[in-house]
Amino acid sequence: MKKIAFTLLLLTVISIGVNAQLKNVLSKAKEKVTAATTKTGSFSNADIGSALKEALNKGVTEQVTKLTATDGFYKNEAVKILLPAELQKVDTKLRQIGLGSMADEGIKVLNRAAEDAVKEATPIFVNAITSMTITDAKGILMGADNSATAYLEKTTTTPLYGKFSPVVKTSLSNVGADAVWEKIIKKYNGLPLVTKVNPDLTDYVTDKALEGVFKMITVEEKKIRTDLSSRTSDLLKKVFALQD
Repeated sequence: MKKIAFTLLLLTVISIGVNAQLKNVLSKAKEKVTAATTKTGSFSNADIGSALKEALNKGVTEQVTKLTATDGFYKNEAVKILLPAELQKVDTKLRQIGLGSMADEGIKVLNRAAEDAVKEATPIFVNAITSMTITDAKGILMGADNSATAYLEKTTTTPLYGKFSPVVKTSLSNVGADAVWEKIIKKYNGLPLVTKVNPDLTDYVTDKALEGVFKMITVEEKKIRTDLSSRTSDLLKKVFALQD
């Protein structure tokens, strides 16, 4: 009987201790949320929005410009443009008949076109950032490491595509990609027992180049969120300190 009473007493003590710890954890969590809310409350949505736009612009300046250099796409595994599914069979067949160098050149010129296009279109990306309206700046600031970039991608991809696609089309011609791929497609389509292909390279490179741009802007956003030295203005320092 004494053992039972002792056991019940012990369980009661443990329960009280667990409840106290749980209350302490919940209390600290509540304090953290309250503190964050209080902090952001001292800045307007417009202030936070301006900081987010500055961070995205910094992404273009610090990261996207790297894409415009020779091999900016081609030697960056994170954004390198590979062949679409439709053309992978072309690549395979060319290598089978000893034309691997032609296949390699086909991949390289697609990346060269992207590098050239991003160089010409950088002002388009900057304008998209500066003109966009951020409807939930506080939510984005307190969100994931790529929240601002994700918002930019969601709200600007369609208009960006319309402006960027003609630049890509011109770049494909400028770097000689049109001529290279005309030769590749003609060679492939002339082989026996193959299904002829007629890829839309402008559409494909535009999609992949935009994807690469957003990836590189994400790199800089994450740096600003996690590395204090990357906050190179007073506005970035003050606003992003709220999410630390």
